[in-house]
Amino acid sequence: MRPRIKIGLWVGAVLLALLFVRRTLGYFSSPLYLGGLILIEIIMASLWHFEVAFFPLLMVVFLWAGSDPGLFASPAMSIRWVVLVMGASAGALLWMRSRQRALTALHLAAFFCVAAALASALISAVPTIALLKVVSLFLLFLYGSTGARLAIVGREARFMRGLLLASEVLVFLCVIGNFAGFSILGNPNSMGAVMGVAITPLLLWGFMVAQTRAEKHRRGAVLLLSGFLLYSSLSRAGLLAAAVAVVTLCVCLKRQRLLIQGAFFCVLFLAVAAVVRPDQFSDFVTATTSNILYKGKREEGLLGSRRTPWEKSVALIKEHPWLGSGFGTSDVGQAPAGKSLDLVRGLYTGEGALREHGSSYLAITEYVGLVGVIPFAFLLFLVVRMIVQMFLWTRRTGNSYHPGIPMAMVLAAGLLHAFFEDWLFAVGYHLCVFFWTLAFLLRDLLPSPAEVSARGGSPSWARILYPIPGPAVTNR
Repeated sequence: MRPRIKIGLWVGAVLLALLFVRRTLGYFSSPLYLGGLILIEIIMASLWHFEVAFFPLLMVVFLWAGSDPGLFASPAMSIRWVVLVMGASAGALLWMRSRQRALTALHLAAFFCVAAALASALISAVPTIALLKVVSLFLLFLYGSTGARLAIVGREARFMRGLLLASEVLVFLCVIGNFAGFSILGNPNSMGAVMGVAITPLLLWGFMVAQTRAEKHRRGAVLLLSGFLLYSSLSRAGLLAAAVAVVTLCVCLKRQRLLIQGAFFCVLFLAVAAVVRPDQFSDFVTATTSNILYKGKREEGLLGSRRTPWEKSVALIKEHPWLGSGFGTSDVGQAPAGKSLDLVRGLYTGEGALREHGSSYLAITEYVGLVGVIPFAFLLFLVVRMIVQMFLWTRRTGNSYHPGIPMAMVLAAGLLHAFFEDWLFAVGYHLCVFFWTLAFLLRDLLPSPAEVSARGGSPSWARILYPIPGPAVTNR
């Protein structure tokens, strides 16, 4: 091509670009269009570095969507679904190209759960909402079965260090938000759920495997802050989940001495407080017992706040025993007069929050019925089996550095917490996304049954999963 023609083409392209910018410049002055452009750029950048960047982006967006409305959480209510769709689609394509991991019984059971949810959605009184919720469940399980697994393959140590750092940052942000009058994690129950199920087990494990004294002190301080946040949430389920996770982790890693030391210092602190200021200590004990154990309703008993939603859920299960009332739509019902359907939240505009079920297991049984709940029960059974295998391996080897250890603790705490809160299959909730992502990751990291039942020696791993002084292990 002649030089003059090339120059002419370049000049024409520049003129067309300037004309386009001149005609569309007004859009960039709109916060909506500018925010959308920035969002597209962030998503494209995370897709370009999918293995490293997409899981953090997914969790940040879901946390943002569940934060205080004063933090502009409303746009994230819609953005989270865009990010989940992109992650599931791109993750599935990348997984099919790499084929590094095969689908297992856990993944197949998850997709059977989607089929059961779809069957119940078709008979729902509000099928539009039910089908949208089924699609969200499918996208979460698709991402966990494909794209999420790419985030940890070959980079287990980096993934766990990043997860620990993110946990520390989240705790600091929550403390700062409390002093500033904002709730980063939404309401107190959400704060208790995240701190009790996810943050406390992760930080305790990070404290145990810290490389340096400074790192150990920092993580110990952040662990104490997370305990303060957990206590301030007054969440009984969160406190119980955290306590069970802490005790189980110490027993599995044969760190009973650490558990005894922690209990000793707690008792010593309470004893000193009782001696120095007995009146204030008595008021503290009374307030703690009333607010945490009885939720201010001592006359109703220990589980008085849960009895009513449990009874209502059982009554609704009896009304729709086989295929349930429709996945995620038990409380939507018919549209009230003058109300419009909000497809983002699954509610009718102006109608408040969904009814509390008081248990994830009662909620899913109400949604899909006794027939539809069978694949969900099988899925949960597989998760429990993974946790038990990880516990047995940890107890036998005493190896603290396996990344599956904190994942198993989070899953165990989550399953216990789900007895008292209905989030386990609520895909719009950030803890649900985090829980199922870790469940699918743990499946790839799990020691084989032969390694779990072996009497001697350590299982084989090809690399040190957490590069700190300790026994090196080799890959299976």
